[in-house]
Amino acid sequence: MATQFREIITFFDNIGIFDVVLPFLLVFTIVFALLERTKVFGVEEIEGKKYTKKNLNSVAAFVIAFLVVASSRLVEIITEVSSNFVVLLFLVVLFLLLVGSFFQEKPEGVFLEGGWKTLFMVIVFIVLIFIFLDALGLLEDTFGFLSGTNRGEVVGSVFLLVLIVLFVVYVTQDRKIERKS
Repeated sequence: MATQFREIITFFDNIGIFDVVLPFLLVFTIVFALLERTKVFGVEEIEGKKYTKKNLNSVAAFVIAFLVVASSRLVEIITEVSSNFVVLLFLVVLFLLLVGSFFQEKPEGVFLEGGWKTLFMVIVFIVLIFIFLDALGLLEDTFGFLSGTNRGEVVGSVFLLVLIVLFVVYVTQDRKIERKS
């Protein structure tokens, strides 16, 4: 049974589902949604109701998606970014499972609130930036320059120094303690 499924996946790969069709659908969907949301081509009024110009939005999204699929480099970037994004999404779900295991169960569930929510969003955003930079091939040059060697002593040393400085700042910061009298 597993071999049949593997053969179907291989067949889809051979006919270009993963290299042409899925990137086309992804780009078309995102561009169409952006055009609908921003109403770039305007709206038309029919019987007192305003509608976006779906025909223009769909044609523009169709052309942009075809232009993206025509470039193998763009398709490669989209494939790499989407696969890394799925891994990031999986890690986020695992992290939230871990957070949920340490909190008391409530009817509305467990949510990150306040500074934790902001910190988590910033970390995910930074990781997304690194995913895009890696897909564009910019991180290889940067880390190759910084490391100078294959072992990366410079990068490791800088990272360790930054961690030490952050730890010292955290330990020595003033904390206001409220005392109950």
